[in-house]
Amino acid sequence: MTIARQAHWEHIYETKADREVSWFEERPAVSLDLIHAAGIGLSDPIIDIGGGASRLVDALLDEGFASITVLDLSEKALATARARLRSKSGQAAWIAADVTTWEPSETYALWHDRAAFHFLTEASDRRAYAERVAKAVRPAGHVVIGTFALDGPERCSGLPVQRHDAASIGAVFGAGFALYDSRRYDHVTPSGVTQHFQFSCFRRKP
Repeated sequence: MTIARQAHWEHIYETKADREVSWFEERPAVSLDLIHAAGIGLSDPIIDIGGGASRLVDALLDEGFASITVLDLSEKALATARARLRSKSGQAAWIAADVTTWEPSETYALWHDRAAFHFLTEASDRRAYAERVAKAVRPAGHVVIGTFALDGPERCSGLPVQRHDAASIGAVFGAGFALYDSRRYDHVTPSGVTQHFQFSCFRRKP
């Protein structure tokens, strides 16, 4: 499954510019707002799951965050981000991996995922994802997850998705994570289509 997933996303990023994909945001405002609200320090480690060519890493570096990791299935997506950042790319760590099989080698104060988790349509993959969250997020650390809302799209980039609300995500993570914020967000794609998202924020219990 990992190989098929990786091939799919490599093809997406090889055939579309980063500004052409439906999830493109010039400035990921909601993600930044939720990261700020978490109250972590500039030296606290952050990991962006499925970050790909997202501009979140740019914004975080500009704000002075000093320990950022971007994980994505697509080498091409990560290369696009590194090329855009030029010399600043060395200030971030880059991991090409499937989050459901990746083995974290360190822990993070904040785990961010905008629009990766909802591609996990199999319960086994969601369980594997939750296992990585449990390994990688520090006690009292934060998890910020953005997915299509229950009334959002049923497919994206040619793939089916699993739509969520805060309760369905919380059920995957289990009792060790407490929900503290949830909000809806209407994302307008580069082609002008409005997509209903929801963001849910959890804190790992100490």
